[in-house]
Amino acid sequence: MLNRRVLLAAGLSASARANDRDPLVVASYPSLDEGIKVAKPLFETHLQADRLRLRSLSYSDHHNAMLTSLATGTSLPDLMGLELDFISKLIESGALEDLRKPPYLALRHAAALVPYTLAQARRSDGALCALPVDIGPGCLFYRHDLLQQAHVDPQQLTGSWADFLAAGRQVKMRTGRLLIPSANSLAKLVVRANVPNGQGIFFDADNRPLFNEARFELAFELARQARRDGLDGKVTAWSTEWAEGFRRGRFVTEMSGAWMAGQMATYIAPGTKGLWRASHLPAGAYASWGGSFYAIPAALPPERKLRAWRLLEFLATNHAMQLAAFKRLDAYPALLSAAQDAFLEQPVEFLGGQAARKIWREASTRIPALVVNRLDRMAIEVMTAEMDRVLEGGKPIPAALRDAQRKVLRRARR
Repeated sequence: MLNRRVLLAAGLSASARANDRDPLVVASYPSLDEGIKVAKPLFETHLQADRLRLRSLSYSDHHNAMLTSLATGTSLPDLMGLELDFISKLIESGALEDLRKPPYLALRHAAALVPYTLAQARRSDGALCALPVDIGPGCLFYRHDLLQQAHVDPQQLTGSWADFLAAGRQVKMRTGRLLIPSANSLAKLVVRANVPNGQGIFFDADNRPLFNEARFELAFELARQARRDGLDGKVTAWSTEWAEGFRRGRFVTEMSGAWMAGQMATYIAPGTKGLWRASHLPAGAYASWGGSFYAIPAALPPERKLRAWRLLEFLATNHAMQLAAFKRLDAYPALLSAAQDAFLEQPVEFLGGQAARKIWREASTRIPALVVNRLDRMAIEVMTAEMDRVLEGGKPIPAALRDAQRKVLRRARR
């Protein structure tokens, strides 16, 4: 049972007892909603605080519903979950509370959270519109058994990008397996890895697109080389073919967030338990894959906003809560103290007993703090379309990047 020190760490006291009031409504999505299920007994019973009611929809349906609720002011939850891919569009709506201001003063927790996460939740005017509850430090997952069959040293995968592709050619020649599921996904990693702190992936501070930067040319070149060498499966992430490829051992590597180990173990490819290992990304790259946040709608009455803040503060900054969610979801904690817990030293059974969480902890300290832009999703769509024209139609890379720059600039000016 949580003691009084934990209760005080959550910023609550017995005076916060509120079981006789309407429950707080939390809107979330799988598997972030599992964290609310973990929080429910801790928050309601041990901390004698508000009762919680979870409202969960599928990933896409949830975010579309939140966009509609914020636009119309109807069916608003007290706390809404946001995933990184949607956060820029939602925070720029102006319909979320600025948590820098009283009574929240959320920046007092800044030093306790993984540094790059707060930049992802900032609006263009500096407002802090959400707090992180988990992060996705990027890493490389690889099939240890298939590399052994191909006589490939795992360190070759994490050398230069040229080494990575060369390892893929050797694996294919000796085993018939493919290096990666998608050349397009490889390009998307390269364009966002090691971007300087304070810069956006697709836009600069003046909202100008950045497709003329060298990292985009490198990304397109690597993807084209992987496709020409027959190293990718030409499948879309999260498709049936993608998951089946992992189950059958068709793909030797996957670059993703640390949370992928839990996804693999529970439903994507549980039959491959013990065959995978994790390492840092190739070529000294460090990147974030997703991350989960909660935000408070600005249209709520003041009393409900204050109650929602107590819950948000608990979810994001309470050590016991963050660690419990990590153990339940395999979602890496945003709270630095939770990332120092001895739990991170334990072996990960799915990864053959490797203490992989220590790799994720190191990666989380090196990921740059990038600025999000409300047009990021549009830029990704344009980039994906131009990449397809390069990979499928043979379009020259310089022309594809010029067209991407022009199309994104035109849409940004609308």
